[in-house]
This record gives sequence, structure tokens and C-alpha cells, in this order.
Amino acid sequence: MSADINKRSYSAGALILACLILPAIGFAQGASEAPAGGTSTDLYVMFGSDVIPTGLALKANYNIGLGHTFGFLHKDPVGDEITFSYTYENGGSHGFLHTDYGSHTEALGLMKNFNLPKTKRVSAYTWVQGGITSMTGYAQVENRFYDGESLGAIVHFTDHNSLWIQETFNKVVTVPWYTTSSIGFTRSW
Repeated sequence: MSADINKRSYSAGALILACLILPAIGFAQGASEAPAGGTSTDLYVMFGSDVIPTGLALKANYNIGLGHTFGFLHKDPVGDEITFSYTYENGGSHGFLHTDYGSHTEALGLMKNFNLPKTKRVSAYTWVQGGITSMTGYAQVENRFYDGESLGAIVHFTDHNSLWIQETFNKVVTVPWYTTSSIGFTRSW
């Protein structure tokens, strides 16, 4: 029965996410492109939910970070933005509420931004992150290596404000893999 409830809450979450995103894409203003040699800095705040394969339990995933795009790397196939982020994930039984069992991750990342054909309102990105996860709530804090691989879309409202939507495959050593669906706001300057 709890698996049915988790599946229904996951479906409801996807429906709510779609209701928020589709109007944003339709009403977003076209974003102008940065000059070829220009740089930008992004401050992002993302809210999401981890989907753990065993039982499809939903867990809170909150992320804040900074990214800096280097204009001279726009044609580089590997990446054009270096990021640093902090992520809090709830590992306890209360889903989106804080519990003693959680993980705190600091990660460096490399992001590749690219334009989608026939639109200036929406662009896409890939993002590879590596860092250290500290798991709390045990007799002692356990530190583990973290790896995250993301694919996302950016809805540009203006040159300075955008909405990020992403799906991330996460792997922490000694923990089964899990995915995270996130939505967030970015302020660029």
C-alpha cells in the first residue's frame, strides 16, 4: 500500500511540475545571447526530490550554488561553466522535513550550456559534479565520494533570470544509485 501512495505522490508531483513549467515556457521573454568573449556568474537555488529505487520513496533535495561561465570556452565540447554547490538531502523517514539522518554534499562541477534550435527562450545543459558527501545521524559523521550526472533545460525569462529544470543520476560510494528531479531559479550577472 505504501508503494501505491508513493507512486501516486510521485505522479502528482510530476503533474504539478508540468503545470508550473509549461506556462513559464509560453510566457518567457526571449533571452539575448551573451557576447562570444563574455563571461557570466550564476547564483542558483534548486528544490527537488530524490527518487530512491527501493520503494520509490521521495526525499528532500535542496541545492544552492555558484557557477561562472567562461566566454572563451563556449565552443569547448567538454564544458564552459565551473560550478560549486552545496546540497542537503534528507535521509530520514519524514520525506521533506529535516531529520537527523541526512547528507550534506559540497561538489565542484563542470557544466556545458548549449542552445536548442529554433528557440532563444529555452536552452539545455549537461552537468558533471564530483565532491564529498557527509552523512549525519550516525555515531560519527561518514564521509563518502559523490558523483552526479545531470541533464537539464533552462527557461530564460530575461538576460538575468531563468528557471532550471533538471534530472540527475547520483552515486555515493556505499549507497545505491538514485535520481533527483529538481526545479530552481537562477540569477545571472
